[in-house]
Amino acid sequence: MYQETGQVKHVNSIIGRVRRSIFSDPIIPRDESERKRFLRRVLLLHFRPSTVPDKTLRFSLTWGLGGMAVVLVLLQISTGVLLKFVYEPTTIAAYSSIQTLIHDVPFGRLMRNLHHWCAHLLVLIIVLHMLRVFFTGAFHPPRQFNWIIGFMMFGTIFAANFTGYLLPWDQLAYWAVTVSTGMLEYWPWIGYLFQGVILDGADIGPATLRFFFAVHTAIVPIILLLLMGFHFWRIRKAGGLVIPRQPEEASISHPSRIPTIPNLILREMVVATTLIAVVMVWSVLVNAPLADPANPGLSPNPTKAPWYFAGLQEMLMHFHPVFAVCIIPLMVGLVFLAIPYLKYESDTGGVWFVSRVGRKTGMMAAVIALLVTPLLILTSEKLMTPGREVSAMPSFFMSGLLPLVLLFVITGVFIWFIRKRYSVSSNESIQAVFILILTAFVVLTMTGIWFRGEGMILKVPW
Repeated sequence: MYQETGQVKHVNSIIGRVRRSIFSDPIIPRDESERKRFLRRVLLLHFRPSTVPDKTLRFSLTWGLGGMAVVLVLLQISTGVLLKFVYEPTTIAAYSSIQTLIHDVPFGRLMRNLHHWCAHLLVLIIVLHMLRVFFTGAFHPPRQFNWIIGFMMFGTIFAANFTGYLLPWDQLAYWAVTVSTGMLEYWPWIGYLFQGVILDGADIGPATLRFFFAVHTAIVPIILLLLMGFHFWRIRKAGGLVIPRQPEEASISHPSRIPTIPNLILREMVVATTLIAVVMVWSVLVNAPLADPANPGLSPNPTKAPWYFAGLQEMLMHFHPVFAVCIIPLMVGLVFLAIPYLKYESDTGGVWFVSRVGRKTGMMAAVIALLVTPLLILTSEKLMTPGREVSAMPSFFMSGLLPLVLLFVITGVFIWFIRKRYSVSSNESIQAVFILILTAFVVLTMTGIWFRGEGMILKVPW
């Protein structure tokens, strides 16, 4: 008995020496000084301060969206690495390698499902995260440039989804990418150049698949990880998250703070494990789609772009192509990039929807867009068709300049009304216009996804 006890002590002593060689302090910090040393010495925790304002831990401030995005990116990278062991980026073997992955590789179907659904969920989460940042005013100084970094990450995630969309080399992927890259033709002067670079030729083929695979598996992950690190560093430099407050509350310059461990880290772990459990269950129950092998000579009817480009494709149904895929997206994109640098009457950081008036005018903007956008879609569908007298006018004017001017008039009348009726501030009016544009684009996207049937004719989906 004594000998066994001595052996146990000896083993425990060895384990203790090994642990201390890795972690000189206790693994679980016992006081504030140990917490600070733990944060300094653990690489991944360098993105977190030793203490955080207690009010920023409210789930209703961030909804855990930023952390969810990080978890999904890590899931994408880990499952993507596993998929690379089986996938073959050639037009001859790509589809068959997916079939092998699904039917012959242990857990291959699950890994593909995880990768597929996490990719689509990541787009949704990053959109919601940026909306949360906007609607809580978390873009005012000193966080202005972080909004730009967020937009760059947003574009990188879209690039990841788009380049990965082609890789299964099935009918759905081939023709969705064909439609999407075809939109580039309508960019004046540079459209054909960009299209040639992306396709690596005149049409989608082996070179295109190799190019998409290289960008998807090497270039995009590196750029995204660098931007994420820069994003986290800028958040720390800005003093962390905005502190939530009510519209009538003044901003707090010196908030009460609590230790990051365990308060913040524990919450992040709960959100991460819950998200992983949800996507795991979903991936077990719902398989990622896989259509027939790609056939360049047989296009499906209807031929649609990926769902996140459905809004642009729907705009092509109503606007001149140059306006639909170049002028209007460019204008909206520049305005959204300029949001942190516009002139505001006050810093509303931490206040949801600016103010009580801002909430009212924002709701009004959403309702107007929900009513007017379908009406404009139906008007365009019924009136601006070949064979009618109005369509004899130049298309650049009839389906381009004139509708754009009409949209400016509608927006201008709306701004005039809310300023006259509610005496809104610049913060509130900018937010109302943002919601107006956003809601209209969501309606266009939903129309393109669910309300377009064969021949891209409007139809009821049920």
